[in-house]
Amino acid sequence: MHVSTVDVYVVFRFNGKGPSESMSIPPVITITGASSGIGEASARLFARNGYRVALAARRQERLETLAGEIRREGGEALPIPTDVSQLDSIQNLVQVTLEKYGQIDVLFNNAGFGRLDWLEKLDPEEDIQAMVQVNLLGLIQTTRAVLPHMMDRRCGHIINMCSIAGLVSTPTYSVYSATKFAIRGFTDALRREVGMRGIRVSGIYPGAVDTEFSLHTRSQRKTGIGTPVWLRLSSEQVAQRVYILCHHPQRMVVMPWPMIPAIWLTIIFPGFSDKIVERVFVRRERIGS
Repeated sequence: MHVSTVDVYVVFRFNGKGPSESMSIPPVITITGASSGIGEASARLFARNGYRVALAARRQERLETLAGEIRREGGEALPIPTDVSQLDSIQNLVQVTLEKYGQIDVLFNNAGFGRLDWLEKLDPEEDIQAMVQVNLLGLIQTTRAVLPHMMDRRCGHIINMCSIAGLVSTPTYSVYSATKFAIRGFTDALRREVGMRGIRVSGIYPGAVDTEFSLHTRSQRKTGIGTPVWLRLSSEQVAQRVYILCHHPQRMVVMPWPMIPAIWLTIIFPGFSDKIVERVFVRRERIGS
């Protein structure tokens, strides 16, 4: 499997083997947000490598299409329409997966979206409340629903999709970043809660990725400032890293590597970072707003 050189990552290793190294039957991965982008790319990659894949997302037609394509390629996929903002939908996802496959070895909490604007312009319900409900509470509730099964088996791997926005906060990302910082804290705490039960918990922190994410942010930048093309990741690159993470477990993955200096700059010199961001971005974007 080819891995691009841009995918250099920060390593914080666990001890132990990945699921396919310790199981004689095909492992099962449940992927939320599987109808497009990173979730879709991950589903295809894991299926090609022998995993049975439970596909969860709201868009049933897309799930059915993806499942059909995976099956035609010789893989096994189970489409389960799921809205992670609804507890009964999450419970149905876990129940249907276990009824079909009898196990869940990996949970990839990938569902999420972002609305990027000044806080006072975000809609209280459609933007703020919805982001917290889907990005954070949906992830927590899905994890909680799967956890008893993994604890009974004393094995499993939970992978939470975070973001560079969970390490560095930037203007117009206030609520989105808040959800990702919270996921970071949840991931670290949960790992310490369940590690002794044989369950691994990992967080993955990619920078900008070429997905449908940008189509739903409603972001309107006057300056046109954004992530340079050479720093942008593809869905397939992130999916490759998720797959590697399953077989070489780590606590945390940051990608691509050039983002690491920016993270440390913000941590070590927060005042300097504030001034640079205000001068280069905020003042220019706020003019006339």
